[in-house]
Amino acid sequence: MTDTLPATSTTRVHRENLRRAQGLRSVKVTAWHVALIAMVIVLLYPVAWLVSASFKSSGEIFTATQFWPQEWTPGNYTQALEGAGSLTFWQLLANSLILSVLSVVGNVFACTLAGYALARMRFRLQRPFFAFMIVTLMLPMHVILIPQYIIFQQLGLIGTFLPLVLPKFLGTEAFFVFLVVQFVRGIPRELDEAATVDGAGPYRTFFSVILPLLQPALITTAIFSFIWSWNDFFGQLIFLNNPATYTVQLGLRLFIDQSSTSSYGAMFAMSVLALLPVLLFFLVFQRYLVEGVATSGLKG
Repeated sequence: MTDTLPATSTTRVHRENLRRAQGLRSVKVTAWHVALIAMVIVLLYPVAWLVSASFKSSGEIFTATQFWPQEWTPGNYTQALEGAGSLTFWQLLANSLILSVLSVVGNVFACTLAGYALARMRFRLQRPFFAFMIVTLMLPMHVILIPQYIIFQQLGLIGTFLPLVLPKFLGTEAFFVFLVVQFVRGIPRELDEAATVDGAGPYRTFFSVILPLLQPALITTAIFSFIWSWNDFFGQLIFLNNPATYTVQLGLRLFIDQSSTSSYGAMFAMSVLALLPVLLFFLVFQRYLVEGVATSGLKG
């Protein structure tokens, strides 16, 4: 009887401690979720405001303080689809898609070959080349913009897509080369050695052994290439001076006229339409993006 009482008391204390720990854990989880929801609201508020402003008139956007429009103006989207001047939204969208798709193809093709060469092949000055490539990651675009513009101007390519697309086919995007290098380094070398024993050369080894295993890295490269090319404004503003090659980003600028009336409502409406392809592209390939970054040695 005396042995049973201490055992029962110990069990009761253990249960109370367990219940207290579970309650504290629930409070922490709840507080963590509340903090995350608050962060999401803060991050999504500009997008929500953009959607709301796209249904407001130009005068109401800068005068009214209400979040929701006092008078809904769906005609902004009609005006956005009509475009500005002689350029319709569909022409601008087609140019943006052409430029983004070519950038994706160029980066996937060139950066994959360059990354495989730096990760697997042995040649003179391999390490200095790799170190130089890493250094270029720290160079801002504005440093090389003027030399690039001079070269393309002498070649007569200003006003075309080539100044924005041609460098992608030459493996100049160091971030994607580094991503592929890190991914290839994670592939066992025994696969290369087995292919060599079977008589495969470097090219056959790449296309038959390495390339099928690079799917996560290739999809990550394609996603970032598409998003960065689609959202680029400064490079397109510098190199595209022909209205026939204007993209959606440059088309947004046409709605702002410093000397006459500016149609901010239509500009915000076109901004919402311009976000949809990127959003859909990201939602479709989000799983592959996380997998590619997690398996490429970039997770820290």
